[in-house]
Amino acid sequence: MDGEKKVTRKNSPPIKVYCLPEERAEIEANARRAGISVARYLRDVGQGYQIKGVMDYEYVRELVRVNGDLGRLGGLLKLWLTDDPRTARFGDATILALLGRIEATQDEMSRLMKSVVQPRAEP
Repeated sequence: MDGEKKVTRKNSPPIKVYCLPEERAEIEANARRAGISVARYLRDVGQGYQIKGVMDYEYVRELVRVNGDLGRLGGLLKLWLTDDPRTARFGDATILALLGRIEATQDEMSRLMKSVVQPRAEP
């Protein structure tokens, strides 16, 4: 090397911004919602980039749980349809209840997906 340091963000001078505590809290909350650091959030906004937030992990966890429930319910239905001896005691009422649970679980999954795709408006 020629003895020159490589230019990086770490060895470049920072830009200081004075703001009120409420403004700082809002900036930090926006960065957290977007799933990025405050520094990256401010750098991206300052350069005119549109911030794209990550999906709410709570909704994703719920979707995973509901999907697992659907898989288990579908497995029970499959056992019954293949005349598995373990399901011999299942009556029509049990199967109809199972189908009702599957439908309710699908509705719940649909509601959760809408929440992820069309998030509620935040103040």
